[in-house]
Amino acid sequence: MQSEVREAGLLPIRKWALSERPREKLLAHGPHALTDAELLALLIGSGVPGCSAVELARALLNDFGSLRALLAAERSRWRRKGMGPARYAAIQAAVELARRHLHEELRSGQPLTSPQATHRFLLAQLRDRPYEVFCCLYLDVRHRLIAFEELFRGTVDCAQVHPREVLRQALLHNATAVIVAHNHPSGGTDPSAADDAITSRLRDCLALMDVRMVDHVIVGAGRCYSFAEHGLL
Repeated sequence: MQSEVREAGLLPIRKWALSERPREKLLAHGPHALTDAELLALLIGSGVPGCSAVELARALLNDFGSLRALLAAERSRWRRKGMGPARYAAIQAAVELARRHLHEELRSGQPLTSPQATHRFLLAQLRDRPYEVFCCLYLDVRHRLIAFEELFRGTVDCAQVHPREVLRQALLHNATAVIVAHNHPSGGTDPSAADDAITSRLRDCLALMDVRMVDHVIVGAGRCYSFAEHGLL
Protein backbone atom coordinates (compact mmCIF):
# COMPACT_ATOMS: atom_id res chain seq x y z
CA MET A 1 0.00 0.00 0.00
CA GLN A 2 2.79 2.44 0.91
CA SER A 3 4.50 1.88 -2.46
CA GLU A 4 1.25 2.63 -4.31
CA VAL A 5 0.74 5.84 -2.34
CA ARG A 6 4.38 6.76 -2.91
CA GLU A 7 4.14 6.18 -6.67
CA ALA A 8 1.05 8.38 -6.77
CA GLY A 9 3.13 11.17 -5.28
CA LEU A 10 0.93 11.48 -2.19
CA LEU A 11 3.46 10.28 0.37
CA PRO A 12 6.13 12.87 1.31
CA ILE A 13 9.67 11.73 0.53
CA ARG A 14 10.64 11.97 4.21
CA LYS A 15 8.24 9.06 4.83
CA TRP A 16 9.70 6.85 2.10
CA ALA A 17 11.99 3.95 2.99
CA LEU A 18 15.55 5.26 3.41
CA SER A 19 16.82 3.14 0.51
CA GLU A 20 14.33 4.79 -1.86
CA ARG A 21 14.87 8.44 -0.94
CA PRO A 22 16.87 10.22 -3.68
CA ARG A 23 19.40 11.85 -1.34
CA GLU A 24 20.12 8.69 0.61
CA LYS A 25 20.18 6.66 -2.60
CA LEU A 26 22.80 9.01 -4.06
CA LEU A 27 24.95 8.91 -0.93
CA ALA A 28 24.81 5.13 -0.79
CA HIS A 29 25.25 4.27 -4.48
CA GLY A 30 26.43 7.42 -6.28
CA PRO A 31 24.57 9.83 -8.60
CA HIS A 32 24.64 7.35 -11.51
CA ALA A 33 22.14 5.18 -9.60
CA LEU A 34 19.43 7.88 -9.74
CA THR A 35 16.93 8.47 -12.51
CA ASP A 36 16.66 11.85 -14.23
CA ALA A 37 13.57 12.59 -12.14
CA GLU A 38 15.34 11.72 -8.89
CA LEU A 39 18.34 13.92 -9.72
CA LEU A 40 16.04 16.75 -10.72
CA ALA A 41 14.07 16.31 -7.49
CA LEU A 42 17.23 16.92 -5.46
CA LEU A 43 17.69 20.25 -7.25
CA ILE A 44 14.02 21.22 -6.95
CA GLY A 45 14.22 20.52 -3.24
CA SER A 46 10.54 19.94 -2.43
CA GLY A 47 7.25 19.07 -4.00
CA VAL A 48 3.87 20.77 -3.87
CA PRO A 49 0.74 19.76 -1.94
CA GLY A 50 -0.28 16.30 -3.06
CA CYS A 51 2.84 15.80 -5.18
CA SER A 52 6.30 14.76 -4.02
CA ALA A 53 9.46 16.34 -5.46
CA VAL A 54 10.11 13.20 -7.52
CA GLU A 55 6.60 13.17 -8.95
CA LEU A 56 6.87 16.90 -9.68
CA ALA A 57 10.17 16.27 -11.46
CA ARG A 58 8.59 13.52 -13.56
CA ALA A 59 5.74 15.83 -14.50
CA LEU A 60 8.19 18.55 -15.54
CA LEU A 61 10.23 16.15 -17.67
CA ASN A 62 7.04 15.00 -19.35
CA ASP A 63 5.79 18.56 -19.91
CA PHE A 64 9.07 19.81 -21.37
CA GLY A 65 9.51 16.65 -23.44
CA SER A 66 13.10 15.86 -22.48
CA LEU A 67 15.78 16.61 -19.91
CA ARG A 68 17.67 18.71 -22.43
CA ALA A 69 14.61 20.84 -23.24
CA LEU A 70 13.96 21.35 -19.55
CA LEU A 71 17.52 22.46 -18.79
CA ALA A 72 17.59 24.83 -21.77
CA ALA A 73 14.15 26.36 -21.20
CA GLU A 74 13.87 30.09 -20.58
CA ARG A 75 12.60 31.37 -17.26
CA SER A 76 9.27 32.40 -18.77
CA ARG A 77 8.48 28.75 -19.56
CA TRP A 78 9.26 27.75 -15.99
CA ARG A 79 6.87 30.42 -14.73
CA ARG A 80 4.14 29.00 -16.94
CA LYS A 81 4.74 25.62 -15.28
CA GLY A 82 4.27 27.22 -11.87
CA MET A 83 7.95 27.02 -10.92
CA GLY A 84 9.35 30.01 -9.03
CA PRO A 85 12.71 31.80 -9.37
CA ALA A 86 14.45 29.75 -6.67
CA ARG A 87 13.93 26.46 -8.50
CA TYR A 88 14.85 27.98 -11.86
CA ALA A 89 18.02 29.44 -10.33
CA ALA A 90 19.01 26.06 -8.84
CA ILE A 91 18.66 24.37 -12.24
CA GLN A 92 20.65 27.05 -14.04
CA ALA A 93 23.38 26.94 -11.39
CA ALA A 94 23.74 23.18 -11.91
CA VAL A 95 23.96 23.60 -15.70
CA GLU A 96 26.59 26.33 -15.39
CA LEU A 97 28.65 24.23 -12.97
CA ALA A 98 28.69 21.44 -15.56
CA ARG A 99 29.88 23.88 -18.23
CA ARG A 100 32.62 25.23 -15.96
CA HIS A 101 33.70 21.70 -15.09
CA LEU A 102 34.29 20.98 -18.78
CA HIS A 103 36.06 24.32 -19.19
CA GLU A 104 38.35 23.44 -16.28
CA GLU A 105 39.10 20.10 -17.93
CA LEU A 106 40.34 21.95 -21.01
CA ARG A 107 42.41 24.35 -18.90
CA SER A 108 44.15 21.55 -17.01
CA GLY A 109 47.39 22.16 -18.91
CA GLN A 110 47.06 19.11 -21.13
CA PRO A 111 47.42 19.70 -24.90
CA LEU A 112 44.17 19.61 -26.87
CA THR A 113 45.02 16.47 -28.82
CA SER A 114 41.59 14.90 -28.27
CA PRO A 115 38.85 16.22 -30.58
CA GLN A 116 36.31 14.43 -28.39
CA ALA A 117 37.15 16.57 -25.33
CA THR A 118 36.93 19.74 -27.39
CA HIS A 119 33.61 18.67 -28.90
CA ARG A 120 32.14 17.84 -25.46
CA PHE A 121 33.09 21.28 -24.24
CA LEU A 122 31.69 23.06 -27.29
CA LEU A 123 28.46 21.07 -27.15
CA ALA A 124 27.98 22.09 -23.51
CA GLN A 125 28.65 25.73 -24.37
CA LEU A 126 26.77 26.19 -27.65
CA ARG A 127 24.31 23.40 -28.38
CA ASP A 128 21.16 24.95 -26.91
CA ARG A 129 21.70 28.60 -27.85
CA PRO A 130 18.66 29.99 -29.70
CA TYR A 131 20.92 32.25 -31.77
CA GLU A 132 24.17 31.72 -33.63
CA VAL A 133 27.38 32.23 -31.65
CA PHE A 134 30.92 32.33 -33.04
CA CYS A 135 33.72 31.58 -30.58
CA CYS A 136 37.44 30.88 -30.45
CA LEU A 137 39.70 28.67 -28.40
CA TYR A 138 43.17 30.25 -28.28
CA LEU A 139 46.06 27.79 -27.93
CA ASP A 140 49.76 28.02 -27.13
CA VAL A 141 52.59 26.34 -29.03
CA ARG A 142 51.80 22.99 -27.34
CA HIS A 143 48.09 23.35 -28.12
CA ARG A 144 47.19 24.02 -24.49
CA LEU A 145 44.16 26.26 -23.97
CA ILE A 146 44.98 29.90 -23.20
CA ALA A 147 41.47 31.34 -23.41
CA PHE A 148 37.96 30.67 -24.68
CA GLU A 149 35.98 33.65 -25.94
CA GLU A 150 32.64 34.29 -27.60
CA LEU A 151 33.37 36.91 -30.24
CA PHE A 152 30.19 37.34 -32.26
CA ARG A 153 26.49 36.74 -31.82
CA GLY A 154 23.98 36.58 -34.62
CA THR A 155 20.31 35.92 -35.17
CA VAL A 156 18.72 32.53 -35.59
CA ASP A 157 20.59 31.87 -38.84
CA CYS A 158 23.69 34.03 -39.18
CA ALA A 159 26.54 35.76 -37.40
CA GLN A 160 28.75 38.49 -38.77
CA VAL A 161 32.33 37.25 -38.34
CA HIS A 162 35.21 39.70 -38.71
CA PRO A 163 38.59 37.97 -39.31
CA ARG A 164 40.52 41.00 -38.09
CA GLU A 165 38.93 40.67 -34.65
CA VAL A 166 39.81 36.97 -34.47
CA LEU A 167 43.39 37.84 -35.40
CA ARG A 168 43.53 40.76 -32.96
CA GLN A 169 42.47 38.54 -30.07
CA ALA A 170 44.92 35.82 -31.11
CA LEU A 171 47.78 38.33 -30.99
CA LEU A 172 46.51 39.75 -27.68
CA HIS A 173 46.62 36.27 -26.14
CA ASN A 174 49.96 35.49 -27.81
CA ALA A 175 48.32 32.40 -29.30
CA THR A 176 50.09 30.30 -31.90
CA ALA A 177 46.98 28.35 -32.89
CA VAL A 178 43.20 28.67 -32.70
CA ILE A 179 40.13 26.50 -32.94
CA VAL A 180 37.07 28.40 -34.12
CA ALA A 181 33.52 27.18 -33.64
CA HIS A 182 29.94 28.22 -34.13
CA ASN A 183 26.55 26.65 -33.59
CA HIS A 184 23.62 26.03 -35.90
CA PRO A 185 20.41 26.73 -33.92
CA SER A 186 18.55 24.52 -36.41
CA GLY A 187 20.45 21.53 -35.02
CA GLY A 188 22.07 20.55 -38.32
CA THR A 189 25.83 20.44 -38.79
CA ASP A 190 26.27 20.55 -42.57
CA PRO A 191 28.49 23.53 -43.46
CA SER A 192 26.95 26.21 -45.62
CA ALA A 193 28.68 28.07 -48.44
CA ALA A 194 29.14 30.96 -45.99
CA ASP A 195 30.78 28.59 -43.49
CA ASP A 196 33.20 27.40 -46.18
CA ALA A 197 34.00 30.97 -47.17
CA ILE A 198 34.67 32.27 -43.65
CA THR A 199 36.83 29.21 -42.91
CA SER A 200 39.08 30.00 -45.86
CA ARG A 201 39.24 33.71 -44.99
CA LEU A 202 40.11 33.03 -41.36
CA ARG A 203 42.73 30.43 -42.21
CA ASP A 204 44.46 32.76 -44.68
CA CYS A 205 44.23 35.80 -42.40
CA LEU A 206 45.69 33.96 -39.41
CA ALA A 207 48.43 32.39 -41.50
CA LEU A 208 49.75 35.85 -42.38
CA MET A 209 50.75 36.22 -38.71
CA ASP A 210 51.92 32.60 -38.32
CA VAL A 211 48.85 31.61 -36.30
CA ARG A 212 47.59 28.16 -37.28
CA MET A 213 43.88 27.46 -37.58
CA VAL A 214 43.62 23.96 -36.13
CA ASP A 215 39.91 23.41 -36.78
CA HIS A 216 36.54 24.95 -37.41
CA VAL A 217 33.82 23.10 -35.52
CA ILE A 218 30.09 23.40 -36.20
CA VAL A 219 27.92 22.49 -33.21
CA GLY A 220 24.49 21.01 -33.85
CA ALA A 221 21.99 19.03 -31.84
CA GLY A 222 24.17 16.55 -29.99
CA ARG A 223 26.93 16.29 -32.57
CA CYS A 224 29.73 18.31 -34.13
CA TYR A 225 31.14 18.74 -37.62
CA SER A 226 34.92 19.16 -37.88
CA PHE A 227 36.44 20.83 -40.94
CA ALA A 228 39.81 19.31 -40.02
CA GLU A 229 38.44 15.78 -39.78
CA HIS A 230 36.89 16.20 -43.23
CA GLY A 231 40.18 17.38 -44.70
CA LEU A 232 38.93 20.92 -45.37
CA LEU A 233 41.74 22.83 -43.62
